Amino acid sequence: MELRFLGGAREVGRSAVLVNDALLIDFGMLTDSPPQFPVETPVPDAVVVSHGHLDHVGAIPSLLSGDARPQIHWTPPTRELALTLARDTLKLHGGTLQCPFTENDVKRVTEVSETHGYGGSFEAAGHEVTFFDAGHIPGSAHVLVDDGDTRLLYTGDFHVDGGVGAGAGTETDRTGPAGQRLVPGTTARPDADVVVCESTYADVDHERRGTVEKRFAESVKTTLWEGGTVVVPAFAIGRTQEMMLVCEAHDIPCYVDGMGKGVTEMIRRHPGFVRDADALRRATSHARFVTGRDGQRRRITDQRAAIITTSGMLSGGPAMTYIPEIRANPVNKIAMTGYQVEGTPGRSLMETGRAEIDGRVMPVAAQVEQYDFSAHADRGGLVSLLESYRDGRVLVNHGDRCVWFAEQLRADGFDAAAPDLGETVVV
Repeated sequence: MELRFLGGAREVGRSAVLVNDALLIDFGMLTDSPPQFPVETPVPDAVVVSHGHLDHVGAIPSLLSGDARPQIHWTPPTRELALTLARDTLKLHGGTLQCPFTENDVKRVTEVSETHGYGGSFEAAGHEVTFFDAGHIPGSAHVLVDDGDTRLLYTGDFHVDGGVGAGAGTETDRTGPAGQRLVPGTTARPDADVVVCESTYADVDHERRGTVEKRFAESVKTTLWEGGTVVVPAFAIGRTQEMMLVCEAHDIPCYVDGMGKGVTEMIRRHPGFVRDADALRRATSHARFVTGRDGQRRRITDQRAAIITTSGMLSGGPAMTYIPEIRANPVNKIAMTGYQVEGTPGRSLMETGRAEIDGRVMPVAAQVEQYDFSAHADRGGLVSLLESYRDGRVLVNHGDRCVWFAEQLRADGFDAAAPDLGETVVV
């Protein structure tokens, strides 16, 4: 089996791996200025997609801009999320060099789309492919590829239930849930000869989820009791719904704004891809969805509630209205719920107490806190999955410290390496 790493090698973003020059796994974009895409646009016979985040699906429509019409295989939620993101990219960047596809290309995606559930095998470009639940977001999948000689497990992004020490269990204990409320952590360990494994948090031990959630809930309730408002910047896909579930479970009044509103309704159309569809229904009923524009948003900032809104890194969305409204009052709070990439307004706010909003750098007197609600496995979670593949080969990708993690794995007895961008590996 021949693997060519066209993106996501020794970096986070624009994931793309070409198998045997015929089957493409993922084709994402790196949200930078300008955006970055895989180092090559191949002409595959078929495409399989692990999940619906921009760094894995963002450039998929560009594969259809020529004469080629490769079949695209994914789960039903991934299909809908990919189309949502493509249309949003067109809205933001259509007609510019920052968008490598057109509206017609997006339409063609719907014409070559084929959806699959977990566990059932299908044929793609002469390979037998099977999806397994990866526990990252609704519809996320480990991709198992068999070419008749070699079995490849492409983990995609994944999460395991548990906390420090990776995988302390799936139960709920006195500290609260051991994993995400939205989706259960992965337990799949299909037989494979080689594993292409993500490594986003290879050097991190996540705090136990229940502990993080309890601290978040207590902090928010304290602010509301003092008469303040809490803005909760959150990614539209996965994180918004997770925070809705947390707020409902702890009886925290909340509003939901931004792209996460439509994504929530979409996810509810696929109840088999979440941990508890009834809990998500209750959380949706508990939340108040913002339907107006900036006038309503300014009024909401006086409501003593949590406001869950995009964007998660303060680089756009309704947060551009909420943050200026609440920033001057030290009773108010901004609760960051995810990693803040270097160079983003969210990262600047965490480091300097200032945020650039719509081109203006604003000092923020409101309290700023950060909580680790990551949907990725931590160091221990990565190793707990890889323990099942000690006799195979491990290729580390999708991380800022891929080379370091591969060295750690080799020291622990694994046959591990970190392919470079553009490199071809024969396994």
